[in-house]
Amino acid sequence: MRKQRRRRSRALVGIVAAGTALGVAGCDVVGGSSGSPDGGRTRGSRAVQVWDPSPASIAAVGDSITRGFDACTVLSDCPEVSWATGTSDQVDSLAVRLLGRARAADRSWNYAQTGARMADLPGQLADAVVRRPELVTVMVGSNDACRSSVRAMTSVANFRSQFEEALGTLRKALPRTQVYVASVPNLKRLWSEGRTNPLGKQIWKLGICPSMLGDADDLTSAATLRRDRVQQRVEDYNKVLAEVCAKDRRCRFDGGAVYQYRFGTEQLSHWDWFHPSTDGQSKLAAIAYRTVTAKDPVD
Repeated sequence: MRKQRRRRSRALVGIVAAGTALGVAGCDVVGGSSGSPDGGRTRGSRAVQVWDPSPASIAAVGDSITRGFDACTVLSDCPEVSWATGTSDQVDSLAVRLLGRARAADRSWNYAQTGARMADLPGQLADAVVRRPELVTVMVGSNDACRSSVRAMTSVANFRSQFEEALGTLRKALPRTQVYVASVPNLKRLWSEGRTNPLGKQIWKLGICPSMLGDADDLTSAATLRRDRVQQRVEDYNKVLAEVCAKDRRCRFDGGAVYQYRFGTEQLSHWDWFHPSTDGQSKLAAIAYRTVTAKDPVD
C-alpha cells in the first residue's frame, strides 16, 4: 500500500512539473509577457535585442530642416550642417556621433528635399533604400502645416496614410532597418520668438509659413484662432507620428522632444528667422542621438 502511494506521489509530481514547463513555453510562444523592455522577445531564457544603438550607416529623409536650408547662406541648402548627416564641427551631427567623422562621410546619405511634405516621403525612402542603410532618420511635417492658409494644411487623415505608405515602402525593401522619427517643431513658439525681431517680421512678409507667421503683430481673436488651429494641427501630426511608429518594432519616435524644445532666436537662422541656425541644427543632433542610443524607447 505504501509503495503504491509513493508511486502515485512521484507520478503526480511529474505531471505537475511537466504542466508547468508547458505553461511557461506556451506563454513564450504566444508572446505573453515575455517581451523585453526594448521591444525584443524572449525565446527560452535568451532575450533578442531588436534595437541596435550603434548602426553602421544612416540615410536621412525629410524637408529643408534636414537639408540645412538658410543655415549658411541665404536661400541655399547647406547639408554640411545638417543635424542628421552633416560633417561640420559646429554641429556634430547624428552621423558623426554614431559613425565617427571619417565613416560618416562614406556611410551617411541625405535624401531630404527643401519644401518636401509628408506626401513626398515615400519617394525619398524609395531612393534611400538603394543604399541599404541600417538607420533612417525622418523629420517632416512643418511644410504640411505651413501653408497659404489653414484650409490648405494637409489633413490629419492624409498625413497618417502618407506616413504609413512611406514606412510600408521602407519595410518591403528593408524589413530590419531602424527608423528614428523626429517630432514636428513648435511653430507657435517660432512665431512667439521670431516676432521680437523687426527684421524677422519683415522677412516673414515675403510668404514664410503664412498660416502661422502671417500678420505677426495681429493679436485679434481671429488671428489668435488661426494660429491655434495651426498649432493643433502640428500636435495632431505628432500624435500620428507617435502612433504609427509605435506599431513598428524598429521605429523610435523622439517622444515629442523636438516639439517641446524651448529654442530661442540663437537657434534660428538670421536669414529667415524660421529655419534652424547651425546652433539649432546642433541641438537637433543632440536630441536625435539621445533617442537613438537610449536603452529604452522614449514614452
